[in-house]
Amino acid sequence: MTLHHLILIFHLIAATIWVGGHLLLSICYLPEALKKKDPQIILHFERKFEKLGMSSLFVLICSGIWMAYDFGVSYQTWFSFSGGFEKVISIKLLLLFLTFIFALCAQLYFIPKLNPNNIKNMAFVIISVTTIGVAMLVLGSTLRYGGI
Repeated sequence: MTLHHLILIFHLIAATIWVGGHLLLSICYLPEALKKKDPQIILHFERKFEKLGMSSLFVLICSGIWMAYDFGVSYQTWFSFSGGFEKVISIKLLLLFLTFIFALCAQLYFIPKLNPNNIKNMAFVIISVTTIGVAMLVLGSTLRYGGI
């Protein structure tokens, strides 16, 4: 087993936790919270998932950058969109940035003021971050074939 393969395994486990957690939140907890207009359902999940989810995101970022360098895509070619690998990595970095924006908005604006009247705003953030996570997973899967 090569070091790249080992890093890929850690990346895939972290992606499973990150994307799986957001899918669980979006599919199981969010509909109930919206139906009952109960923000505590979301807040309870967020409190339980945050440490594991954020640790997974950290592993994803570190392992993703490591593997990008293994593929010959250094920071100098990020956002060059010059080849298949560069396109995928650049798009994933843009989506990561968008995820950070959503997370910042959630932590600073939505979660502290979450109540039955604004729960739909948080639902938008949850669904957006989940969709971004799935998109990043799909994009990552294309690297096996040279990217897009």
